[in-house]
Amino acid sequence: MTDNPRFSDIRPFRDNEVEEVIRNLCEVPYFLSILGRVIPNTPVDAIVSKLKSVHTVSEFQHVFIIPYLNGVIKNTTDGVTASGLENLDPKGGYIFMSNHRDIILDSAFMNVMLDNAGFNTTEIAIGSNLLIYDWIVDLVKLNKSFVVKRNLPVRQMMEASATLSAYIRDRILDGKQNIWIAQREGRSKDGNDKTQVAVLKMLNLSGTKDLKSNFEELNIVPVAITYEYDPCDALKGYQFQLKRDQSDYKKSKNEDLTHMSTGLSGRKGRVHFAFGKPINSGLDAIASLPKNDQVAAIAELIDRQIYANYHLCANSYIALDAIEGTDKRKAHYTPEQKDEFLAYADKKIAAIEGADHDYVLDQMLHAYANPLINQEKTLGA
Repeated sequence: MTDNPRFSDIRPFRDNEVEEVIRNLCEVPYFLSILGRVIPNTPVDAIVSKLKSVHTVSEFQHVFIIPYLNGVIKNTTDGVTASGLENLDPKGGYIFMSNHRDIILDSAFMNVMLDNAGFNTTEIAIGSNLLIYDWIVDLVKLNKSFVVKRNLPVRQMMEASATLSAYIRDRILDGKQNIWIAQREGRSKDGNDKTQVAVLKMLNLSGTKDLKSNFEELNIVPVAITYEYDPCDALKGYQFQLKRDQSDYKKSKNEDLTHMSTGLSGRKGRVHFAFGKPINSGLDAIASLPKNDQVAAIAELIDRQIYANYHLCANSYIALDAIEGTDKRKAHYTPEQKDEFLAYADKKIAAIEGADHDYVLDQMLHAYANPLINQEKTLGA
């Protein structure tokens, strides 16, 4: 890993830093209490002893993170699967850019899929707004996360974006390290996944060549993530209600913690990661466009692969038919599946105190339907 001091406050920990970081973590009472909850039926002292036997980042992931995630997969999903990795080089360095559903699990489950297929796990972009305690910073940096600084004054934000861009390019070009970054800042709460041009402009800041060459270096692979059930679906709908009803609504830190906990423990059904192909082959066709149009066209290249590659479940077809008041997609679901999904939505909404049932239901239906709407437009259905 690069020793460039420019990256010291955002980069993940190196192997030679792991033992000290773990010793410090094991002195934090709140961290120890969480260990006891996420690894039940095991004395905390035994967990700490095992933690302190870890000496490298890879060991930390394979001794703790991946086994824990396999437990999450077993207990809260009907299976997590992947497709498209056969088209990629396990030794290559890629930016895996995906749609964003779950704060923690999008990148976490992806790393399990990559590790199972013999790929290096990714370094994970994580927003500083989620790092509300110092021990969380240490924990995520042990798990190969790098920090995306948020909520800074304009000049500092420009400097932070330039540093972030340089770090990502450095890892791809020199380290042959895989990177995960969402296609947008924050989750897409309405299911209408669109790559933010601002993210692509940030990535280009560190380029020293023409725009086409700059993006060829980054080896961007779009990834379509599909959850049969989003554990935070009703909570996301309720956030839209709060924004509707409160002109000064601002999400609290506790809401993020609630969404993280709900995402980890909630029902997900089937989960699929569809890895696309590097966008490089499509860059020639846009090279003659004006620079701003090129960036927008790159965003469309990414979006088209994500939309086309969704592995959609019955819920998306049920939701779109419910919105339109039709049953024209009934070949994709049974009456029993429709009744189950609508009953599920009602139950989730009823659990939220103060929820406007009809409004939150409408938001939920659109969140499940929008991926299908985008796929149908992309594929010409």
